[in-house]
Amino acid sequence: MKHTVLIVIGDLDIGGAERHLVQILPRLNREHFRVVVYTLTHKGALAETLEAKGISVIEPGLGSKVRRILPRFGRLWVLTPLTMIPLIFLMRKLRPDIIHFFLPRPYLVGTICALIAGSRYRVMSRRSLSVYQKHHPLLARMEQRLHRYMHGMLGNSKAVLAELRKEGIPEEKLGLIYNGIDLAPFVEKATRKELLPAQNIKNDTLVFVIVANLIYYKGHMNLLRALGRVRGQLPKGWVLLCVGRDDGIGDELMMHAKENHIFPNVRWLGPRWDTAQLLMASDIGILCSDQEGFSNSILEGMAAGLPMVVTDVGGNTEAVIDGETGFVVPPQDPKCLAEAILKLVKDPALRQRMGEAGRRRIEERFSIDACARAYERFYTGLVEHKASSVQALTQGEAQ
Repeated sequence: MKHTVLIVIGDLDIGGAERHLVQILPRLNREHFRVVVYTLTHKGALAETLEAKGISVIEPGLGSKVRRILPRFGRLWVLTPLTMIPLIFLMRKLRPDIIHFFLPRPYLVGTICALIAGSRYRVMSRRSLSVYQKHHPLLARMEQRLHRYMHGMLGNSKAVLAELRKEGIPEEKLGLIYNGIDLAPFVEKATRKELLPAQNIKNDTLVFVIVANLIYYKGHMNLLRALGRVRGQLPKGWVLLCVGRDDGIGDELMMHAKENHIFPNVRWLGPRWDTAQLLMASDIGILCSDQEGFSNSILEGMAAGLPMVVTDVGGNTEAVIDGETGFVVPPQDPKCLAEAILKLVKDPALRQRMGEAGRRRIEERFSIDACARAYERFYTGLVEHKASSVQALTQGEAQ
């Protein structure tokens, strides 16, 4: 029997959750699942990739002029009928077996629409820590009131599940599905000249890389301060690649790079389609977030064979084993971050050992196919009542 799954997300522009869906959804068994994606505002840059693999992506049909105007009203667009009415009609037309909400705003809007439309099974995925709720207390209360209407609540790390427990979610509704990584792109390397022809990065240059959109909580400022502290101890001509979309702090970060006397060493690459190749062309991976759910960029760095320096937040320590596949440092601590970076800079053999250990860990624990099979078990089990709890459907990993 084929089950229809409707995925609701804000858009499919390049981001962690969006890239996760683009990798996972095409891998679901087409004989058992029909998958449709609804984006609240516009399809986004990754939609074409999904559509090319046979996944339907539907947007509410808002004109480009309307989309430009909506951000001026902050987050009020979340509640606009222009977004909600098409979704309600779609739910009534499809009658999906499962509606799966990804990220907070789609959860708020989508759940209200699903209740109006009379949906069957409703599932929410929380993919980050709930720090965002502190800045939006009203929306946080609304979100927590909606929890009672969910049949399943998925987290991508034990840290995320711990926060959901604090919000009062019953244990039987909680499940853990880790992110997965497709190892296929991490096989053939490209040269730095091919990847970055305009950057003049030589083969013997020491290259750091951080893959994270330019957002305050991703910790770029702390990284710039850390590298500024030890710039005199780094090899001549070293380079930091900053890969990710500028969400409004790019100019400020560039100013900080100048203040820390490292501006010539930093390359601001923006969002890239060749992230895997950039990682494999680098020497040390870094993610120094102040908050995190479970980061795909960490897994991708490990898949590329990089030693990773990460902060002790969210699920980072569930991916990186301190002292074995990289180093874990306190968040918002440029001094400790700099010290960990220097250890790897000064010991190429250690970099290689940690990188190889990280690659093995991805192969054994975080493959994309294992992740897709976990979603299949969960969806099938939920609809067909194959277990008494979500925890059991996700193999009890929530413990």
